[in-house]
Amino acid sequence: MMRAWRMPVALVACGAVVAGGSAAGGNPALAAAEAVVFAALAWLTSPLLFPRPVGAAEAQRRSAADGRPVVYWRPGCAYCLRLRLRLGRGGRRLHWVDIWRDPQGAAAVRAANDGDETVPTVVVAGRAYTNPDPRWVREQVAAGR
Repeated sequence: MMRAWRMPVALVACGAVVAGGSAAGGNPALAAAEAVVFAALAWLTSPLLFPRPVGAAEAQRRSAADGRPVVYWRPGCAYCLRLRLRLGRGGRRLHWVDIWRDPQGAAAVRAANDGDETVPTVVVAGRAYTNPDPRWVREQVAAGR
């Protein structure tokens, strides 16, 4: 779980150093702007942006019951972030599995991607799609699949 927070913590630390340098140089407005930019980047790369993850077994059980897709992802993945942001509020309706927290989820992704942990991998009706177009995923959610 700690590796999910490495990038956000590093960004906050770098932001503090950069903003501290600007503040020490007599430019508090620039320091504040730099601090905000680094904090935003830290938030975007953190697990906080994503819905609370569930285990792979639980996600598969829920998906079988309600027909909603399962999304396998990991913190810090730019493609996962793109999918999450483009899904908007509808993204909360999907079942999200963090492969860094769930070894069974990581194994499911490797099985679907010839041994690679390529994310996001979206499973719809038992079929895996690697890095699908967010518009297509939205359509699957709207269709109740």
